[in-house]
Amino acid sequence: MVQAPLAEGIVARAIARGLIDVRVHDLRDFTTDRHRVVDDMPFGGGPGMVLKPEPLFGAVEAINAKRDAETASRRSLGEGGRAIVLTSPDGEKLTHAVARRLSERDHLVILCGRYEGVDERVREHLATDVVSIGDYVLSGGELPALVIIDAVARLVPGVVGDEASVSGDTFARDGLLDFPQYTRPAEFRGLGVPPVLLSGHHAEIEKWRREQALARTRRIRPDLLGKS
Repeated sequence: MVQAPLAEGIVARAIARGLIDVRVHDLRDFTTDRHRVVDDMPFGGGPGMVLKPEPLFGAVEAINAKRDAETASRRSLGEGGRAIVLTSPDGEKLTHAVARRLSERDHLVILCGRYEGVDERVREHLATDVVSIGDYVLSGGELPALVIIDAVARLVPGVVGDEASVSGDTFARDGLLDFPQYTRPAEFRGLGVPPVLLSGHHAEIEKWRREQALARTRRIRPDLLGKS
């Protein structure tokens, strides 16, 4: 579920070029009982199962120790440090700013929530960040983890070939939605392209794009205007 998407697209090319290093760990490998149990019934009763704290703490400690050993011979962990990110629908909403913040860390560990959630001690004493990709519930944190990886990886220098493409992304331009984009042909089924885009007048084009981005943001996401 996680490995297949990591073998495609920009993330896969970044891994192949050594720009990022992404490793997938099975939580059951950090259990201590013969049945490799990672969840249990919630104290106080209620439906569903809760991920136990032992395998999550054990996994993070083992991953951090291995990472520290690998970097010790080359360099110490940089000023960016590491983040332990727990995926949860009640976490901080993933935004461009959050992705930018996480991209500045040297080491990310993403914990995939599951079932009814995780033992609260993981959230309070292990995770440094709790992140949600939206106001809805998924079966598990694997898909959110992949979204986080993609959003963060493209902000790592060199991952996206055209740096201007990243700086001009939606939300990256003063927190606004992107402006309308057009390409050839200039006319398609009687539908034309705004003349200003064909004018070659760069200042006027930039002005038009700014106006369109503001108008689109005002129409679709007015909540963003107070943040730009």
